[in-house]
Amino acid sequence: MNDINPAPTSADSGISAEERQWGMFAHLSALAGGIVTAGWAGSIGCFIGPLVIWLMKKETMPFVDDQAKEALNFNITVAIIFFVLFVMTLVTLGIGALLTVPLMILVGIAWLVFTIIATIKANQGERYRYPLTLRLVK
Repeated sequence: MNDINPAPTSADSGISAEERQWGMFAHLSALAGGIVTAGWAGSIGCFIGPLVIWLMKKETMPFVDDQAKEALNFNITVAIIFFVLFVMTLVTLGIGALLTVPLMILVGIAWLVFTIIATIKANQGERYRYPLTLRLVK
């Protein structure tokens, strides 16, 4: 018998494989949106995917409802942070870029890491909570 770290079944976590997959897609769609739209929409593209998945699945899949809202809230929070840093750069006539550009890079790296962690946790059937996230969509 091979029982070295078996994947959780719906009986183990109480969440069906389909729900886990859609929960994972909610987080991955933010990553895909960020990659696809980085050139022209920036962080706005990061919350379109979770929004669409949340609107499609919120009534039928409670786990997906939870995870898509979590991804949506996190990506809205990151978009707000990037917007504030951009405005700070403009207000200081570019001099603030010495501070804001490194902060944008750090926030971008944290966004990538937390999105990957959330994707893995959702695939395992665990409800993931992003740190320091504004809960705007309830």
